[in-house]
Amino acid sequence: MKTQDLLPIKNYIFGEFSPALSGKTLPCYEPATGQVYTSLPQSGSEDVDKAVEAAQRAFPEWSALPARERSYFLRKLSHLLEENIEAFAQAESRDNGKPVSLAETVDIPRSAYNFEFFADAATQFAGESYASSAHTLNYILHQPLGVVGCISPWNLPLYLFTWKIAPALAAGNCVVAKPSEVTPMTAYLLSHLCDKAGLPPGVLNIVHGLGQDVGTALSRHPAVKAISFTGSTMTGQKIAQEAGTRFKKLALEMGGKNPTLVFADCDFENTVSEVVRSAFANQGQICLCGSRILIEKSIYEKFKNALVEKVSKLRVGDPQDGNTQQGALVSQVHFEKVLSYLTLAQKEGGKILCGGKAKILSGRCEQGWFIEPTLIEGLDNSCRTNQEEIFGPVATLIPFTDEMEAVRIANDSQYGLACSVWTTNLSKAQRVAQEIESGIVWINTWMNRDLRTPFGGVKNSGLGREGGMEALRFFSEAKTVCIHTEKGPYEN
Repeated sequence: MKTQDLLPIKNYIFGEFSPALSGKTLPCYEPATGQVYTSLPQSGSEDVDKAVEAAQRAFPEWSALPARERSYFLRKLSHLLEENIEAFAQAESRDNGKPVSLAETVDIPRSAYNFEFFADAATQFAGESYASSAHTLNYILHQPLGVVGCISPWNLPLYLFTWKIAPALAAGNCVVAKPSEVTPMTAYLLSHLCDKAGLPPGVLNIVHGLGQDVGTALSRHPAVKAISFTGSTMTGQKIAQEAGTRFKKLALEMGGKNPTLVFADCDFENTVSEVVRSAFANQGQICLCGSRILIEKSIYEKFKNALVEKVSKLRVGDPQDGNTQQGALVSQVHFEKVLSYLTLAQKEGGKILCGGKAKILSGRCEQGWFIEPTLIEGLDNSCRTNQEEIFGPVATLIPFTDEMEAVRIANDSQYGLACSVWTTNLSKAQRVAQEIESGIVWINTWMNRDLRTPFGGVKNSGLGREGGMEALRFFSEAKTVCIHTEKGPYEN
């Protein structure tokens, strides 16, 4: 698959590739160079209407297919992705700014696995049955909703796009999907794989454009029965306002300010390496990154020094270079936002331990949006730097005295998405895990996901759960059927 042969980006509606009905386009930037490299449709409500109508036309036939036949299409998409990992990884890296090595080993393989996982899950999804008496049987039908909307973010473009559309399709729904306008390329390439796989027209429709246009239209559309969204808490609130008043089903996976709890009895060397990875993977642009690193006071100086040494050695460079560990930030707007927080942190009394400024590269990337991986200490947890989601290569260090204080600081946040705990004392780890206000707690690991488990946040980090059977339940409606075959002597 040659990306350049498919440009510019187009919408995919009822199996056809088309520009926005208005003819308007938006520029698509390569973060590593700061330059426009293609365009995407600036779609509006009329394009959403067209896509929803296409999905409605396709729904009766798609929902009537046996699960094994829907499974076939999902598996075909998985195999096609696996055959095109290199091309998709190159496209993801160019579009997003992440190292191509990360996209090639994590993002695209995981996207393929999302389809494979839900291809299996589609054939295993079953309803319960209950015999109330000798003559009465209740059973549960899980029926598809109809047309659903999936809105995905820019940080893990294909990874999270497929995480939503795969279970929606597996459950028998037809989808109108909106990828981020900042990183639309791999969703567009996927639409060509759908065409190649022979996916029936209208089953999956992909509409590109601004969130305020396409996302709002999806949230308001009366024929769209559910919205699955991943992105910022502010945008999630707007979607909830639009969709909630229309009684749509909602799954919102939003922001995080995730704590990393490092106890004195941790496996020191392994913990240092994994804490660096958890803070700076994908330039810190993962909702699960540990941006508040809490360290027990007895090892604070030793652990801090080890962290600074490792972070200072992270290679910032051209995402296309296989040796690069830290690529570019996704957009100029986001680049400037992260830089503003570095200024704020110093105004709030923070001390920059390493990094703290833009990284200027030479050659083709001299105009790119790069920031040095940054560690900051000396800030109280209540300050803005520690309370607001920065979503970049920035982490703060906070000392704590004991287990109780660590939990108190960790929970002192409007967010509650993820947390990691590092200790060799598993009894302590389990106590802490129960007290932490978070949707997921990792103990001596990070970003280790079994797709069968529920995923989502608490507080301002989310509403509902994704993953495994939870996703299939979200994308279906439970109906109870009660059969009474004969009236017994004591039954009314």
